[in-house]
Amino acid sequence: MKAIVTGGAGFIGSNLVDKLLSLGYEVTVIDNESSDAHDQFYWNEKANNYILDICDYDNIKPLFKGVDLVFHIAAEARIQPTLLNPILAAKSNFLGTCTILQCAKEAGVKRVIYSSTSSAYGLANDTPNVETMQKDCLNPYSVTKVGGEELCKMYTDLFGLETVFFRYFNVYGERQPIKGQYAPVIGIFMRQRDNGEDMTIVGDGEQRRDFTHVSDIVEANVLAGDLSNKDIVGELFNIGTGENFSILEIKDFVGEKYVHIPPRKGEARITLASNKKAKKLLKWEPKVKLTEWIKDK
Repeated sequence: MKAIVTGGAGFIGSNLVDKLLSLGYEVTVIDNESSDAHDQFYWNEKANNYILDICDYDNIKPLFKGVDLVFHIAAEARIQPTLLNPILAAKSNFLGTCTILQCAKEAGVKRVIYSSTSSAYGLANDTPNVETMQKDCLNPYSVTKVGGEELCKMYTDLFGLETVFFRYFNVYGERQPIKGQYAPVIGIFMRQRDNGEDMTIVGDGEQRRDFTHVSDIVEANVLAGDLSNKDIVGELFNIGTGENFSILEIKDFVGEKYVHIPPRKGEARITLASNKKAKKLLKWEPKVKLTEWIKDK
């Protein structure tokens, strides 16, 4: 099987590349190394690696020839930076996704697996979040990622390109971004603890998040690559544990010293996944417990 992983030198993507290679896939990575949250990028030398932008149709199109699966992970992937630059978010997350889907369609790719976000649920929905709930996009990040979901659905309905799309809930784990103030909270806390700094808690710290380990995210993608499973085509799945923790609880798990900083706009108060659909149709189960993982760090 031949696969493309966009964003394959980043956090989630590089973990997926390693897994696919271990399973015997021939993997091509497309990444433009644009994220400013990474101290480094993770290129696996066993993959076919290309430093290219996903919006660069002419240069990425030839890479899709003969490819079976595309795992589209590349994105402008943090809320706060998209508030500062909505145009970049629209380009990367919407135009980039459209470019990937068009290249896949023209090359006869069998399936595209798209990475989206639980930020789509916003503030208007009760928890746990269920895939059928209304969208409540509070920021350019969620607007553009949900736009990508709609593109996937359209390419399936209109052009017959098989797509599967995931809404991830607060991913953490090995190779997580730790650089800058907008990296995920667990990475920030660990960096601050290791540097002897106070952990910075945004707002009152009572906001709750469903934290999902990157290996569980990878497993969902691998399962979505099973072309014999037609029940998942054109479907949206939450990929989260169904358990959440407050930021104050995360602080207690990681260290002791902390300070509060002002709350930020555009962020949900609570995230909590209903993963019943993923369990039923994708046969996916979260395996890593946050509390156990942090103990070893």
